[in-house]
Amino acid sequence: MTVKLVSARASRRSRQSQVCALSWASQEAVASLIFVEGVSLTVRRNGRSETVTAEQIVVATGRSANTESLGLAEAGVAQTPTGAIVVDDRMRTSKLGVYAAGDVTGKDQFVYMAAYGAKLAAKNALNGDSLRYDNRVMPAVVFTDPQVGSVGLTEAQARAAGHDVRTSVLSLDNVPRALAARDTRGLIKLVADRGTRKLLGSHIVAPEGADSIQTAAMAIRGGLTIDDLAETIFPYLTTVEGLKLAAQTFDRDVKRLSCCAG
Repeated sequence: MTVKLVSARASRRSRQSQVCALSWASQEAVASLIFVEGVSLTVRRNGRSETVTAEQIVVATGRSANTESLGLAEAGVAQTPTGAIVVDDRMRTSKLGVYAAGDVTGKDQFVYMAAYGAKLAAKNALNGDSLRYDNRVMPAVVFTDPQVGSVGLTEAQARAAGHDVRTSVLSLDNVPRALAARDTRGLIKLVADRGTRKLLGSHIVAPEGADSIQTAAMAIRGGLTIDDLAETIFPYLTTVEGLKLAAQTFDRDVKRLSCCAG
């Protein structure tokens, strides 16, 4: 679901409802925002009204590359409509001999991916364009509370890629670490291919989820199956142990297992 904010005005001081126009996927919708002890968003589309309530509303309008003063058009360097520099998987621009990396390309806007792209660009510029940008196993973290960590394919992406998909979803009230910390907010979701049983993606919502996602990234990069993950020894009372339990959840009910059962 994509929501693009076209115009909106709402004031906590006046606490009045205002009207904003939104582009919701490919359809137009009209929404009203009401700030009274939180926010209520009412959207009307396809002749029906839908209301979502929350404590706060986040308006995310995206980013535009800071390229206006670089003279890219004059140099013959192609750009996207938002001003980002177009590059291929070797970090080459449309201008021979010119490379670009980082947020200015609009790709994977994380500092570690900018560093990775810059390394490839420098090496390719000097050594014959032999290296390709590969973000198939790119971990991403959002430092909310609880934290959100993700790597690999989502369920929808895996299906779109032609996989016969299996998923497991484990709530944190099944993870000993979460119980010990008295904070069971969140879940762990694993995405796997039914035939090969290879792990395709991992998505974690947990208070300490950010520190666990790299283990899943290494499992995906190494081509591990959900059986490999389920049979791996994990330390007890760690959040990352939830990955093992989530892998076991594909074929059994972990609520019936004793502590640390493999």
